[in-house]
Amino acid sequence: MKPDDSIFTDDFKTQPYWWDAAPRPKTVLGEVPAQADVAVIGSGYTGLAAALTLARSGRAVAVLEAEDPGFGASSRNAGFVGRTLKASFGALLAQRGLSYAKAMYTEVDTAFHHVVELIQSEQIQCQYTQCGRFMGARSASQYEAMSAELELKRKHLGQIHEMVPAASQHTEVGTDLYRGGALLPELGSLHPGLYHLGLLERTKSAGVHVLARTPVRRLQREGAGFRLHTDRGSLVAGNVLVATNGYTRGVTPWMRRRLIPFRGFMIATQPLDEVTISRILPNNRVTHDFNHNLQFLRRSPDNKRLLFGGLTGTIDDNMKVMATRLHRLLTHVLPYMQGVKLSHAWNGFCAGTFDQYPHIGVHDGIHYAMGYCFAGLPMGTYLGHKAALRILADADAATIFDDLPFPSRAWYWGTPWFLPVYMRYLNHQDRRSMRR
Repeated sequence: MKPDDSIFTDDFKTQPYWWDAAPRPKTVLGEVPAQADVAVIGSGYTGLAAALTLARSGRAVAVLEAEDPGFGASSRNAGFVGRTLKASFGALLAQRGLSYAKAMYTEVDTAFHHVVELIQSEQIQCQYTQCGRFMGARSASQYEAMSAELELKRKHLGQIHEMVPAASQHTEVGTDLYRGGALLPELGSLHPGLYHLGLLERTKSAGVHVLARTPVRRLQREGAGFRLHTDRGSLVAGNVLVATNGYTRGVTPWMRRRLIPFRGFMIATQPLDEVTISRILPNNRVTHDFNHNLQFLRRSPDNKRLLFGGLTGTIDDNMKVMATRLHRLLTHVLPYMQGVKLSHAWNGFCAGTFDQYPHIGVHDGIHYAMGYCFAGLPMGTYLGHKAALRILADADAATIFDDLPFPSRAWYWGTPWFLPVYMRYLNHQDRRSMRR
């Protein structure tokens, strides 16, 4: 497929829209300290949340980042702040019983509130808003399945929702593609780039060494701790936390074999007039469909552009080609957007797991928190904090996600060669669901 150059603005960028207001910090190659109490590998939400908790408890902390701080998914995601897992509440209820399902989803709700409270207590200016979320059904069967899942959550967790029939859906989203949907009024959105920069600033102010462009090449035991070998010198730390998620590489092969990295793709439109943006999302909700391989949209925080994502798991480095494909999907959802041009297109690596749960634990003395399966913003922040409490041996460290069996496969070594086949399977399942 060739890119359609007619859909791009003159200043089109193949980098996140978020970087316009929150550019990645200019790299200052500070000296690698000889030692630290804790070394954190990765400077995304997980790594910074952990570093902040550790530093404020009096620990000397160094965060080692292979690129610039926040270069990965923490400054590339959609900025949805929710409380769900890839494994649905109904599925957990059927597989593990009511007590376990309630415990897991209660903690997911705790993670959601942890992010909101962190933003408020730290006064992070990241344009957080409790805008609510609209989930669109692509068929009557999806509408029924959505209603059943949300009713279980209402009954057992007290979470509120409102079903919106197809006849009323234009009050929430300006498309005829959906067959009704559900409104979740308590959920929110933020500017992920600004949220990350806020965490970074608080972390540095707490005395943390954040070492940009310092990839860890080798980890080895040394005494009661570890020596981390980097391109710019080595560091000895009493504890190590790996917080690299979709960017986990060969330095931690056991973890790499348990993570399935996949790409998420997004586009941003040129500025739109107020009539058009209000027609698309009248109440400024964040919105997505109910497919396995979902498509999602939201307004930019300044209410001038539409941000749209989809084609998750696709393997293609040509961002103009991917932007062309996303533009076609966008105009399928919103046909009146046919003539609208794109100003940005970007991608970033997330990480799934074979059991579809996030994971936190310790392997061979090395702490980890990762594998968020589409819930990286709330769960990454929360489990980073919990991993820090575990290192501190704090009584509040316990979480239901502690040391869950972290499965891999005998034939898997960290390169998800099977992902295209799996995504085709999910797309087939979605087509069947839509036909029903």
